Amino acid sequence: MACAQKSTFPTPYEQTADTVGPAVYFTTDISAEALVRVFEALGVEPQGRVAVKISTGESQQSHQLAPELIIPLVECVHGTLVECNTAYPFSSRAKTKSHEQEVQRRGYGHVDIMDAEGTMRLPVRDTTYIKYDEVGSHLANYDFMIDLSHFKGHAMGGFGGALKNLSIGVASRSGKFYIHSAGETDSRWKTAEQDAFLECMATAAEAVHRHFKQEGRNIVYINVMNNLSVDCDCDGHPATPRMKDVGILASTDPVALDKACLDLVFGHENAEGDDAGPLQERVNKKHGTHIITHAERLGLGSSHYRLVKL
Repeated sequence: MACAQKSTFPTPYEQTADTVGPAVYFTTDISAEALVRVFEALGVEPQGRVAVKISTGESQQSHQLAPELIIPLVECVHGTLVECNTAYPFSSRAKTKSHEQEVQRRGYGHVDIMDAEGTMRLPVRDTTYIKYDEVGSHLANYDFMIDLSHFKGHAMGGFGGALKNLSIGVASRSGKFYIHSAGETDSRWKTAEQDAFLECMATAAEAVHRHFKQEGRNIVYINVMNNLSVDCDCDGHPATPRMKDVGILASTDPVALDKACLDLVFGHENAEGDDAGPLQERVNKKHGTHIITHAERLGLGSSHYRLVKL
């Protein structure tokens, strides 16, 4: 299917829903009960210490997932909400103390800021740009992770979903600098060439996924498609969403999950007050689908999937 908006990049958008491939479970119900139900549909039993990775959002005006939506799932799996500090210096979440204050202001209760006491390095398969993935040291404290993402647009990546939450989201503050600069620095903000940045995100995501696929560990992925602004939750003043809420999707495959969400965006039939065009344009302008291409190339997952409606 061709894009509704003209792409800056030459490759047309292609949907890849199929009758084979990893399952992506989908419900149009966006509620705390539905979030638990879609997790249970995965059939993966949490073991040991469970981390639930979220974005705590830049402000009360940002569109981060609401506590009342996600806390019942966290309680169901006896989990701990986890996050890392941000890279941009003007953020109220750049340092642990102020980040913890913001967490309380949002109403999340306890959130483990994983880089509060230092960092650790994970090996990467693609060393073209980054030579390791630097994450919060507290990552080592967990045996199981639910990568719980708010799917939406993003000013730099085009879109943010499971792969972004796994890469930039789990990276420590210095690790975020390292990914954004495509390996040039881990101490200051520097923007890399776009495809290099996207490939570094895919590389970092694969490293975290592989960390949790070692013996005795596991990881699953959930995307909530609501408040579909073109801007990320890291934007304190995001654009008003033009596309209506879609639902909740979950998979054991992060590539399949993000691709299914993109297919729902690009296959959307617009109506009055429900326009996917701005989000499609943001993804195309930033060549956002390249993260899917590179993640699949790294063996992180499949862009072909089975959509299972609940």
